[in-house]
Amino acid sequence: MDGPAGVGKSTVGHLVGKALGYHFINTGEMYRALTWKALEASVDLNDEKKVLALAKRLRWEFRLTEEGTTLRTYIDGQGVSAQIRDERVSRSSSLVAANPGVRQLLCRLQRRLGNDGGIVMEGRDIATNVFPDANFKIYLDASIEERARRRYRQLKAAGQAANRRKIREAILTRDLNDIKRKINPLSQAPDALVIDSTQLTLRQVSRKILRHIKQHAR
Repeated sequence: MDGPAGVGKSTVGHLVGKALGYHFINTGEMYRALTWKALEASVDLNDEKKVLALAKRLRWEFRLTEEGTTLRTYIDGQGVSAQIRDERVSRSSSLVAANPGVRQLLCRLQRRLGNDGGIVMEGRDIATNVFPDANFKIYLDASIEERARRRYRQLKAAGQAANRRKIREAILTRDLNDIKRKINPLSQAPDALVIDSTQLTLRQVSRKILRHIKQHAR
């Protein structure tokens, strides 16, 4: 499953994975985790060699949550679910994701996680690069206004300060970075099911995907 920031891929992926009895993986967590670690270590994010060297030094682990459906990213034995939600990380993760060496390294990890099947994986280039032969490919989209609204509500619910105009600008910047990235940019796989979730709840989106899978399953 691919799509831009803020369209609900994580929530939908979790719902679909749970319904299918599959493990869900949010690959964006990997890039955010590395971004957080680099910021904590005061590594210049523009220095591709230093960021890649840091990524190679880290011990990457992926552990199931207690409910047994979602694989979370751990770095050097530490879970990073809370740290990677920081807006500073969100603003900088596109820069790290544009690092060619980092993308190649994490792509290998992602393929290793999904090689045995039974996986719902979401990101920016999953259907076009990581698993171009996936059984089912989904491209999830939504209007920029709806995506900014969802992010605003998410931050407010978490007790964080939020400005909808700044959130919208940040999402537009991330979109531009993802689309113009030289290596494996965000794009729709030609054989992907495209779903606009602007007027849909995320549960409605997940049900639509499950119907599609049921109708086309071999």
